[in-house]
Amino acid sequence: MDGASCSSSSSAAAAAAVQGARGGEVGIRVGATNIGRLRCAAAAGRQQQGKQPQNGARGSVGVTSWHLRVFAAAVGVMGCVLLAASLAMSALHQVQFRNAAISRNVRGLQELKQNIVRREQAEQIMHGRLLQMATSAVTKNGSESEDFALWEEPYKQARKWKPCAAKHSLADEEPDEINNGFILISANGGLNQQRVAVCNAVVVAALLNATLVIPRFLYSSVWKDTSQFGDIYQEDYFVNYMKNDVRIVKELPPHLQSLDLEAIGSQVTDMDISKEAEPSELVKSVLPILQQNGVVHFLGFGNRLGFDSVPVHLQRLRCRCNFHALKFVPELQRAGSLLVQRLRKVDAMQTEMDKQLFGNNMLDPAFPEDHAAGGPSRFLALHMRFEEDMVAYSLCEFGGGEEERRELQAYRETHFPALATRLRNATVSPEEQRSLGRCPLTPEESGLILSALGYDRRTFIYVAGSQIYGGAPRLRPLTRLYPNLVTKEDILTADELAPFKNFSSRLAALDFIACASADVFAVTDSGSQLSSLVSGFRIYHGRGRAPTLHPNRKRYAQVLSEEGNIAWGVFRRRVRQMVEEYKRVSPRPRGRSVYRQPRTPGCMCRAGGDGIVDF
Repeated sequence: MDGASCSSSSSAAAAAAVQGARGGEVGIRVGATNIGRLRCAAAAGRQQQGKQPQNGARGSVGVTSWHLRVFAAAVGVMGCVLLAASLAMSALHQVQFRNAAISRNVRGLQELKQNIVRREQAEQIMHGRLLQMATSAVTKNGSESEDFALWEEPYKQARKWKPCAAKHSLADEEPDEINNGFILISANGGLNQQRVAVCNAVVVAALLNATLVIPRFLYSSVWKDTSQFGDIYQEDYFVNYMKNDVRIVKELPPHLQSLDLEAIGSQVTDMDISKEAEPSELVKSVLPILQQNGVVHFLGFGNRLGFDSVPVHLQRLRCRCNFHALKFVPELQRAGSLLVQRLRKVDAMQTEMDKQLFGNNMLDPAFPEDHAAGGPSRFLALHMRFEEDMVAYSLCEFGGGEEERRELQAYRETHFPALATRLRNATVSPEEQRSLGRCPLTPEESGLILSALGYDRRTFIYVAGSQIYGGAPRLRPLTRLYPNLVTKEDILTADELAPFKNFSSRLAALDFIACASADVFAVTDSGSQLSSLVSGFRIYHGRGRAPTLHPNRKRYAQVLSEEGNIAWGVFRRRVRQMVEEYKRVSPRPRGRSVYRQPRTPGCMCRAGGDGIVDF
């Protein structure tokens, strides 16, 4: 390489170094420049040595030393430039990385919040904070719940009360020979309202000394069931069991069947009789019609007989009818027995309750028809009274916003027109309704109670009731706490349910059986007829070993109103106090139904020191 080419190469290399530094390729180009300079310096030295081999030695050394100093300086400068550029690029990358991470975190939090909102909306959550604490609590329950009797009656006095209505009102005597005529009942409502009407009709027939015709059940636009008495209850058993108390026939005699009962003034509606009327009112207003026409038709007959002024012998008739005379037809007994058998181990199915419910149709425990080994030995039945009709009638709100309000108002316009009209002329506060305890409990609120009482996540829960308003999203908070939730549709096959399909009263009878047989029965609505009847059935036949959980909705609403700052321990303590107070054993309070509170003269007896005494 000659001097010109070295000079040219050096200039080109320097230019390349500058260009490379600008282009972000500092390290590579600096290396190329330095190598080029070294090569030029070596070539120049060889040329000088060739031209002046002797006299130019000192000068050659000086030139070489100068080139080395220049080279070292250039290397130092370029190294500093390289280091500065590297530090700058590193800082820039760190800032960009930090900004990107912050941006990702912000987006992640936003997406998380949006997902939580979407999930809560999908799950219809009303009490998110309490639900979160309950979710943690159910995994710990079991070891911390010894202070609450989960599966038994906490008060031993309950075992001192015994059924007494099986005794005839007048021992083995036939009804009075004098007969004032026939009582015909057309009962409205669903299965349980009709059951109450039947037993009240027995008392009215005895009171008026009349013959009762097997009651008829009215078709309801809500329940949509054409079932009649004989489709649900055993007619012959009913007639024979009550024969010493009241005459019962299956139909009117021919000469009365052709009469227009409304035209002759023999039809009595609920508008003609006070709600929970005293016996004296019925004697005064109905007996003259009966004596004149020989027949009276009670149309509707919903809660038209009171509880407090009824003589003991008539009160006993009510209890004989409800707790002894009304037996489900064999088809329902067999399906109910199978349902309960699959819910718990067969060896646990030997209670007095089972005998009353299933009679001769209880499955043989030695040869179970279908029993999964290792199944639950006990279960809790929860009557989830949160159907659309109940929700709409309550005038409460349940977190669904404007869409929910429009939907429920439309339902009221169709099914409760009188209520819808009243709402147009008056303002009802949903908040006030809730504070007064008039709102049915949601599945979420029911789950919070169970978790506060100490039931753990493994608890098997049978859910009774029709279709839950809001469907799966509304039920999901409860299943999050208690995944072992089942219904009759889960337990029985489609073929086993087929005979009862499209008959809401017969399906309700299966719920009645499961709830009555459960180790624990949990009520969510004190106004529900099924809850009322099942609670009384368990008191009467349970022998003090059939606990029922019954929250006070007014007190519970007060507790829930403080959820923003209430601790889980405080919530749990207050819920337990609320439930324990209902479990206290006492005679029927004044004004309460004997079907729900049968610890009353004529129905149940209390065991004293000398044996059984009737109060």
